[in-house]
Amino acid sequence: MIDFHYEADFVIEDEGRFADWISRLVVSEGRSHSQLDFIFCNDEYLLKINQDYLNHDTYTDIITFPYEDLNGLAGDIFISVERVRDNASDFGVEFDTELKRVMAHGVLHLIGYGDKSEDEALLMRSKEDEKIKLFHVEH
Repeated sequence: MIDFHYEADFVIEDEGRFADWISRLVVSEGRSHSQLDFIFCNDEYLLKINQDYLNHDTYTDIITFPYEDLNGLAGDIFISVERVRDNASDFGVEFDTELKRVMAHGVLHLIGYGDKSEDEALLMRSKEDEKIKLFHVEH
């Protein structure tokens, strides 16, 4: 199951299409999922989570919390809509493209991809690009 929650003035217009895409993303990595929750929030909401749970006092676009589940991937993916909007502007891309990149990034973390080293970050970016393209593939 894939659920979307909103703690900001933002709503995904076609949740079904996004849920289908996320499911196909997971399957494309040879995995299955049980429960994925996307929580869209603002900077302050995500900053508080970063401070309370990770002891980081910085703004970020995404925080992923995995959960153990023998039936497949499970976790909460918190996304700051404000950071996504600012990053889209900074990178010169459409908001929707950056949103998909960040959503894919969170799921890829749950699957086990990292981004701490330069090599990991390059692989992560490549995987993000690959998974964004899946959005436009109808099944």
